[in-house]
Amino acid sequence: MKKNIFKALKFLLFLGIGIFFIWLFVRNLTPEQKRDIYHSFVKADFTWFYISMVVGIASHFLRAMRWKMLLKAMGYNPSNKNITMAVFIGYLANLALPRLGEVSRCGTLTRYEKIPFQKGFGTVITERALDMVTFLLLFFITVIIHFARIKEYLDERVLDPLDEKLATLQHANYFIYIIIGVLVATAIYLYSIRNKFEHFYLYIKFRETVKGLFEGIKSLLKIERPLLFILYTLLIWGSYWMMTHVVFMSMDVTENLSLNASLVVLMFGSIGIILVQGGIGLYPAIVAETLVLYNIPEVNGYALGWLLWSAQQVIIILLGSMSFGLLPILNKFNKDEQLKYHTIKDS
Repeated sequence: MKKNIFKALKFLLFLGIGIFFIWLFVRNLTPEQKRDIYHSFVKADFTWFYISMVVGIASHFLRAMRWKMLLKAMGYNPSNKNITMAVFIGYLANLALPRLGEVSRCGTLTRYEKIPFQKGFGTVITERALDMVTFLLLFFITVIIHFARIKEYLDERVLDPLDEKLATLQHANYFIYIIIGVLVATAIYLYSIRNKFEHFYLYIKFRETVKGLFEGIKSLLKIERPLLFILYTLLIWGSYWMMTHVVFMSMDVTENLSLNASLVVLMFGSIGIILVQGGIGLYPAIVAETLVLYNIPEVNGYALGWLLWSAQQVIIILLGSMSFGLLPILNKFNKDEQLKYHTIKDS
């Protein structure tokens, strides 16, 4: 009971953060600007919206196939059906609580493919680490290419206003140094008494997770076709890029923007998804601010941000829910068919 209450409170917390960012963006808008956002959204060409969803579905399938390569390197060979639906279920779970998706993905394969949870979890953490490295690499490349444009924006809309607000906080640096010192001292102390935690449940789970992570990393060295694995990774991020650019075509003010612009939106928008669960509230606001770099009015950029966010969430909710319902049915059907086959064969 307490566990369910805690989960509900966490869900409400992240939902509240998303609502706060929505309020933060729209609080200073005039009624006319709010109407412009609404009209920009409803007047968009939703054909491109649906095409973006198809590209998004393809990216999730590619992710499932890449994950399968890691599991095969560990000696497991889950069916394409189960591993793809496990990915969709994981994304759906992540909408509720952070990191719940990773647990759900692995739990699904443990149930239907008998893959040990910790080993599956290790491959998922490895996959996440690879995606983070890919994201950081693309992010820095994007910043370097658009450095002058981004610097001008940051100077005008972020750094100068921030300098004014921090002018009165002359002793802020000392406070930061104190916090860092306390954190370092705490880390050293916990490390020195680590032997006392060996029998704690959380410590044991943490140790098993780290072990699973190392096994997942080792699986990278055993991949049979590394070039295909790299290709999957490039295609996943290429799909994200195209998913973003296609939605640009749905509005007159953004249809002529270049692929460079959609890459910038993808990179900065991803930060919103990382910082806030599902990116709710923050993602559209970041998209709107990013498109200011290309002289797109904020109201239009905000509407486009909601279109992009909605395309991603509709895929996850629809296919995640379908997978959650179909997975036990399809696996029961396959099990019954196998039992029927063996019964006929034995007779």
